[in-house]
Amino acid sequence: MNVLEKKALKFVQKTQAYEIEPHPQSDRLYHINISTNALSNFLEAVKQDDISVQHLEYTPYARHIIASYLLNQVGEEFAELLRGILHDRQSGGFTIGLEDVTENTDEYVIFSTAISHMLGAPNHDSMSGKYYARFTVKDTDSSDSYLRQAYRLFTLHTDGTFVDEPTDWLIMMKMVEQNARGGESRLLHLDDWNDIDKYVKHPLANHKFTYKAPKSKNIDQEIERLTFFNHNNKPGICFIDQFVYPDTIEQAKYLRDLSTSLENDEHVIELELPVGNLVAINNIFWLHGRAAFEKDPNLYRELLRQRGRFNQ
Repeated sequence: MNVLEKKALKFVQKTQAYEIEPHPQSDRLYHINISTNALSNFLEAVKQDDISVQHLEYTPYARHIIASYLLNQVGEEFAELLRGILHDRQSGGFTIGLEDVTENTDEYVIFSTAISHMLGAPNHDSMSGKYYARFTVKDTDSSDSYLRQAYRLFTLHTDGTFVDEPTDWLIMMKMVEQNARGGESRLLHLDDWNDIDKYVKHPLANHKFTYKAPKSKNIDQEIERLTFFNHNNKPGICFIDQFVYPDTIEQAKYLRDLSTSLENDEHVIELELPVGNLVAINNIFWLHGRAAFEKDPNLYRELLRQRGRFNQ
């Protein structure tokens, strides 16, 4: 067994309530199956306590309470395992879902909230005004970013570039999908990028670039960010091509070439994510984006996003 084949084996295990296995599409990611019995019992406990999505939005402690309900079903060690996977530089990501137990999108929000509050504390999402955001991708859209534009490549990037708070991890959950072909989540682990040394050692790697959010993000501030930084003695990255403002032609060429190199790297994963499933990644050393959809006037996809910091 070579080094690549060992990457996503550290956390592999099976219990009565869940199984952690290597992801079929990646030697870095894990896929986690929670038993249907455990999931059903979790959703029933939430229902019995009359916890709605609105209650979660209005009452922050309730988000931790439902996380405890899921842990009651799978074991207290489960949260430590999830955090361990995301902290692990060899992996840093997993997929998990509701195993067809429900198609209720409110229950998708509830489940993803339980998972996120095992990881840490979600940031306030200024776009939605909540601790999470739900957004749609359709045939036509007038958005001021690539997030909702279905037929454009949503280039590889990290989240949190234009906010003055830690964004250690990211969750993306597929809520609804109709008439969708293409649009796969694209992922790249920083250590798999063939050109990493070229760009980390470039003089502009230590330059603080200015990031500004578009109006739709509801954030009126400018942030200066290093593109690369030290994270546990290895490179971390902060980058999105849409919101970075270089001052010179030289800087612009560096950013353009960096983005082009990322997009064309042979190690980019196009992840298949079923409805009711989410992917969680470490935002320090994973980049993410989205492939373009094929044209369809009836295209409809709804996604959920949570992002935040690890608990200390």
